[in-house]
Amino acid sequence: MPADAKGIRTHPIQELFWTRTGLLLLILLVVSGSSMWAADGLDPGTAKNLLTALATGTMVSAVVGFGQTLITASASQRAMVGPVIEESRRALRELSDEYRSLNQEFFPTHVFEATTDPDPAFNALMMRDLSATRQFWFRGFSGRHAAVRLLHSRAEWEVRAVVADPRERTAISGRARHLVRNQGVDADYEGIQATLHEEIRIGLVGLYLARGRCTAIDVTVIADPPLDRLEMFDDSVWITLYSDVAGVPSLYPRTLRFSTGSFIYTMERADFGRLRTARGARRFVITPDTSRAEFLAHFTKVTGSALSEEQFHALEAKFHAFRQEFSTKAELES
Repeated sequence: MPADAKGIRTHPIQELFWTRTGLLLLILLVVSGSSMWAADGLDPGTAKNLLTALATGTMVSAVVGFGQTLITASASQRAMVGPVIEESRRALRELSDEYRSLNQEFFPTHVFEATTDPDPAFNALMMRDLSATRQFWFRGFSGRHAAVRLLHSRAEWEVRAVVADPRERTAISGRARHLVRNQGVDADYEGIQATLHEEIRIGLVGLYLARGRCTAIDVTVIADPPLDRLEMFDDSVWITLYSDVAGVPSLYPRTLRFSTGSFIYTMERADFGRLRTARGARRFVITPDTSRAEFLAHFTKVTGSALSEEQFHALEAKFHAFRQEFSTKAELES
């Protein structure tokens, strides 16, 4: 049904009388009625018969024309308006599909704002992605969080990790500046750097302890890792924005999740491969069969310092303490 200027839907019969056809039918009715009225006042004869015939003819013409107009209008609406409505719906569906495709390609599926403590909803969704993947790629500072997630899962993956080189100052400085912003003017920059060096060592031990959950853990140590943390699965990629200097200083910065069909996923996957083959990058592989002696040899090679049994156990204890604290706050299931 058509709509008037105020958006009120009207019946076709109501609209009919506002058209030229309706005006013509009105004239015919007026002529017919006037002829009948005039014929009633005349004596029988030619004039009266002529007016009666005129009244009858115009009345029949009005009735027939009225019915034909209704039928024609209804048929025209079905023949013209119906296809236009269907075409409009099809165009809207195509436009909606296009926007949905653009959203998938360029916009995150989830946005998690910065927090001081681990967000349980964030971690629940990430653990769901981890349980559904075959490959887990991690690019970050120390790999501690990745090791904890692996220990809380029961599947087997091929893991590739890119972490910071503890022997390079540039690998530490970016994360140290982020922590200084978080801690404010009283932050001890040298103390933060020493803590970050220790976190890398703890992270390497944590990855070794998680080796039984993976077919292999391919670790790459680079001198200048990107500041943002990356966690990539078969169907999604998570980017934690440590580089967001305009955001609110927080221990856990803003994080974006993109789907596998997005431009960001493709770009980050290519960049991950570039980092693993960058000049100066050093790699080693941990498997479930890697002995402690073999790991200690890898550890010495990448950190530049040997690790005694006592030191190994100390780092192991620090990792388990971190795992317990993080798992409790993040509400990770055992």
